[in-house]
Amino acid sequence: MVAAGVLALPAAALAQRRGTGGPLRLGIDRALVESGLGPRLQRAFGADTGIAVKLVPGPASAVLEAVSQGEVDAALTNAPGAEDRLAAQSLVHDRRPIAEGEFVLVGPAPRVRGRAGAPSGSGADGLARIGELAAATPANVVFLSAGDGSGLHLAEQALWRQARIEPVAPWYVRADPARSFVGQVRQRGAYALVERGAWAALGGAPLVVLVEGDPALGERVHAMRSFRVSHPAGRIFLEWISGGRGRAVVAAQRGYRAPAR
Repeated sequence: MVAAGVLALPAAALAQRRGTGGPLRLGIDRALVESGLGPRLQRAFGADTGIAVKLVPGPASAVLEAVSQGEVDAALTNAPGAEDRLAAQSLVHDRRPIAEGEFVLVGPAPRVRGRAGAPSGSGADGLARIGELAAATPANVVFLSAGDGSGLHLAEQALWRQARIEPVAPWYVRADPARSFVGQVRQRGAYALVERGAWAALGGAPLVVLVEGDPALGERVHAMRSFRVSHPAGRIFLEWISGGRGRAVVAAQRGYRAPAR
């Protein structure tokens, strides 16, 4: 197994890897930090190998730009379309699937009278219902968007296009990028598309999950290395995170499952 191979490296070799280039700089989408997945992988990899990993959080679009420019050594993102474009330009390599999850629509619980919640069903149907509510009573509806180019934001934009709705102010609001997105959604009692893992870690009352299980909202998380820099521990990290040990860590984290082999 990969983990066993890593652990079998002589201590001197590990010390040399740690001493060359400093910690492995891992760009990571913020939702994967909020959910706890990134920190858990960081700790487990460090415990198994003695190799330090520095998490560099940001929205997926900015993380992918950083890895393409060699500003980080590797990346962990959930924006497959943007990743595909970089891979086609040979700006990232060794790209591997490491986790699967989903994006879910949350909001106020449905009520028999008064403001109703979005129905279960597809994500596009849910957004269509929110659009109807906003058109009828715009003062009573807030949809909070990450608005930052994260994997979550890109998925949300695709869902609005699928629903054929152009969300507008005043009911469509951009979140503060400096604060927890899930925390802001709960504080405002807003409708929002959120990442399942982050919701499992930080979500809850007064909101509920309104739409889940839509195949169109499946989340795929990949790890990859930069072409422009070659950290000595980069290959070890990719082998570990996509191998048996990394898969076990992913499977133990709420909101995620290891990808099918």
